[in-house]
Amino acid sequence: MELGFSTLPKKTCDLIINSGNHYAIAVKNNQPKLYQQIQVNTQSAVPLTTHTSIEKKHGRLTKRRISVFDDLTGITNQWIGLKTLIKVERTGQRGRQAYVMVAYYISSLVADAEIFAQGIRGHWGIENRLHWSKDVVFKEDRSSIKAAHAPANMSIIRSIVINLLRSNGFSSVTIAQRLISNNIPTLLALLQ
Repeated sequence: MELGFSTLPKKTCDLIINSGNHYAIAVKNNQPKLYQQIQVNTQSAVPLTTHTSIEKKHGRLTKRRISVFDDLTGITNQWIGLKTLIKVERTGQRGRQAYVMVAYYISSLVADAEIFAQGIRGHWGIENRLHWSKDVVFKEDRSSIKAAHAPANMSIIRSIVINLLRSNGFSSVTIAQRLISNNIPTLLALLQ
């Protein structure tokens, strides 16, 4: 059973559930009715489970509180298998600046808040690592490729390259580029 963390369309949720898996989807302001209803439901309901963690890293202190709710009042049945709402509250301090951030998720899984905390953190770690490599190493944001589907195709190719390098033991894409960019036999071996 896989738990996918993403911003997925409803049709994809149907496929996930029908294949015997579960989803957890970030809900953002581009779905204002759903977002507002989740805010209302998570303010008044008692959570099924909560998990709190505190982390001091890179000069900032962050407290994360994940709460899982089963109050689906007012939420339409458009989301197949929907069972829980997840509220992630991040509070902390960067230097002298305090911050509070709240994110919401919907899920087809009823699980302990710690499970959701690990999944959400793991998902964003992967996302951040992938996008950092694409933006910094491959300079994707500065690409002059604009025609038709070319930007999307190049993004897919960059992702494949990053995954090939990492699956072959390279933790740093930059170092991998330096070591093998002029070594055709090694490059071809990566594809096997």
